[in-house]
Formats: sequence, C-alpha cells, structure tokens
Amino acid sequence: MKVLVVEDERRLAGLLARGLTEAGHDTDVQHTGPDGLLAAATGRYDAVVLDVMLPGLDGLTVCQRLRTAGHRVPVLMLTARGEVPDRVTGLDAGADDYLTKPFSFDELLARLRALHRRTTDTPTAVLRAGDLTLDPATRRVARGEAEVEVSAREFDILALLMARAGQCVTRYQILDEVWDGETDLRSNVIDVYIASLRGKVDKPFGRHAIETLRGAGYRLRPDGG
Repeated sequence: MKVLVVEDERRLAGLLARGLTEAGHDTDVQHTGPDGLLAAATGRYDAVVLDVMLPGLDGLTVCQRLRTAGHRVPVLMLTARGEVPDRVTGLDAGADDYLTKPFSFDELLARLRALHRRTTDTPTAVLRAGDLTLDPATRRVARGEAEVEVSAREFDILALLMARAGQCVTRYQILDEVWDGETDLRSNVIDVYIASLRGKVDKPFGRHAIETLRGAGYRLRPDGG
C-alpha cells in the first residue's frame, strides 16, 4: 500500500514511517492539517493514518473536507482520546476506523490491511494495460477478445500489478495484500504464481507485460507488453 501519515509529533511520525516502510509499504509523512489535506486530496494514497490533534487544521476537519470533496481514501484516525463519544465523532467525520494512543503497531498494520481489503473487495472500474483487461466486478481477465482463465490468487496478484502499472510492486506488498502476510517471504510461492501468470497472459500472446525487477519486485508494463 501507499500510505500517508499525518502526525505532528515528529518522533511518532518517524516511528510510524519506519515501521510501515519495513512492512513493505510506500510511506509519506506530513506534520500539519493543511499539508495533510493537500497530500491526501491528490488521490495517490491507498490509506491515510490521520492524527486528530494537528496544527493548522485538526484531523476531524481534514477528514470532513476530504469526504465533502468526494475523496474516498480509507482513513484510520489516531487520537489520545478513547471515550465512546470521541470515537463516534471521528467516525461521523468520515473516518473508516479509529485507534487510540498508545497502540500496538501490529494492530495498526492489521487495521490498515482490513481497510485495504474492504476497498479492494469493492467492485471498481475495469483495469486496462494495452489490450490486457481485468474486471474486478466479474473477475474476468482478457487479452483483446480472448478470455484468460486464472485462479483466484492469480487474479488478485494481477489486479495488484495492474492497479499499479508502471510501478514496482515488492514481494512484501504482494505478501501483505494478497496473502495478508500469511506466508514466508523466503518461500518461492510468489515466483510460482508469477510464472503461472506469465504462462497465461503473456506467453500465449507473445507478450512480456510482467517484468521482474531483480532484488526489488515486479512491474507490469502500462502498454500491456
């Protein structure tokens, strides 16, 4: 995932950014409400970790303005106040989830994964890379007019690659978002699935859309190969 952290306490922001990066997420940090709002409104993020108490513009207002402007990026709200009325206020402002300080970093990761699953499980627009198409609603993959049969896991990997066409998708990201971190990074399970996908969406059509970035991960060519 690409995650935006909006937190004015710089030590905590640094710890969050480092932990998220080590977990395989691409992470940016902002320290004020206005800067966080501008960044979140770009549409470049899969999730926003948003503190309530921020200088310039509080987190509740940031979230409200995002929702009013039509931005649906998942927001995980952080606050030192854990009373029920405070949580209700945050959710009513448009937050998708709420975490009270101090919190377990493992819980934060789990909540971000859950938010991302909810987003990716919702049918979205058809993904395209050249003549390669993937329809999340019907779970159909095709090359031009030819339908390609893929397994559920292959579909999820291909959807992740196509959603980030032209970008490096790391093995950590695939494990986190497709397997939910439930397999060993040292195993060759990802390589097996990538090889299988290539055998279905590339080789029969003389294409080379799925590229291996040695030591980094994989990338799907935006032109479909």
